[in-house]
Amino acid sequence: QLQLVESGGGLVQPGASLTLSCAVSGFTLDSTVIGWFRQASGKRREAVLCINRYGGNRTYLHSMEGRIQVSRGVAENIVYLQMNILKPEDSAVYQCAAKKFGSYWCEEENSEYEYWGRGTQVTVSS
Repeated sequence: QLQLVESGGGLVQPGASLTLSCAVSGFTLDSTVIGWFRQASGKRREAVLCINRYGGNRTYLHSMEGRIQVSRGVAENIVYLQMNILKPEDSAVYQCAAKKFGSYWCEEENSEYEYWGRGTQVTVSS
C-alpha cells in the first residue's frame, strides 16, 4: 500500500524559504505521478505543482510561479518542494498526493490522485 508522509512545515517570516519533503513508500517515484497541493483555512484545496514519473514537472499555482521548485531523490523515494520568498497568503496545509500505479502524466484535479498524505502546516507571519 502506498503511503506518503510530508514534513518540513513550520512558522516562518515573510520572505523566508522553506523546503517540504514528501516521503513515498509502496511505490517508486518512477512508477507514478506526485502532486503537491495546499489548502488554506476556509478555502478550497488547490494544486501547486506536479512531477511526473520521468521527472518532468508543471506548476499550476500562478501565484507561486518563479518562487517554487520541485525535485526528487529517486534512491530515497522523496519529493521535495522548495518554496522561496514566502508570503502570508502562502500559509496553508501542504499535502502531497500520488496517482495510481503506472500513471504517466500530471493532472491538476484533486480527484485524479488516489493517495494522500496528512499534510504539513506552513504559516508565514511576522
